[in-house]
Amino acid sequence: MTINDIQDEIIEEFEGFDDWMDRYAYIIELGNAMPPLDERYKTSDNLIDGCQSRVWLQADCNDGIVTFQADSDALIVKGIVSMVVRVLSGHTPQEILDADLYFIERIGLRDHLSPTRSNGLLAMVKHARAYALAYSMQQS
Repeated sequence: MTINDIQDEIIEEFEGFDDWMDRYAYIIELGNAMPPLDERYKTSDNLIDGCQSRVWLQADCNDGIVTFQADSDALIVKGIVSMVVRVLSGHTPQEILDADLYFIERIGLRDHLSPTRSNGLLAMVKHARAYALAYSMQQS
């Protein structure tokens, strides 16, 4: 699946919810479904600056494909980072760098997050792209 296919899938999932309480519950459910991050990856290098909650993002690149893992100590934030991981994981560094992450706007997430959580979401995306950039430089 392409990054856009996965984003469209998420948008479709959110269309099934009429109000934001149901959407928040679903975001928490997504976070709870994400496997916990191994403690060895909960390092200061993987900790995302700009998030009010503690969020760790780990990336590995094997055979030109980047795989992300993440965790957070806050339920909603863990759900949010799980969507970022779902969209970006399993793609090449260049695909990640070129991606337009439109699902955030289309599901209305940005409008329903506090300013600090919104900043945290941007920081998650920047962190993921920084990993992709670093891996693309290694491949060159």
